[in-house]
Amino acid sequence: MNKTRLAGASELSYDKFLIYLEWMCKKKLIKEENGSVQVMDEGIRTYNLLVDWILKHVGKLMFRR
Repeated sequence: MNKTRLAGASELSYDKFLIYLEWMCKKKLIKEENGSVQVMDEGIRTYNLLVDWILKHVGKLMFRR
């Protein structure tokens, strides 16, 4: 996804978005190159673990996988 579009969709200020983007890149959850952001396998695995935890401990909520 285009980095600029993703920043707008995040509804964060651009400077905060860049902080989160850098953190996720360092953790190898995403890869950013040439203005495009791609979710890595580790990012997908981490997302799925988080959703499973929420469903188990918080209850049945609607999450897209």
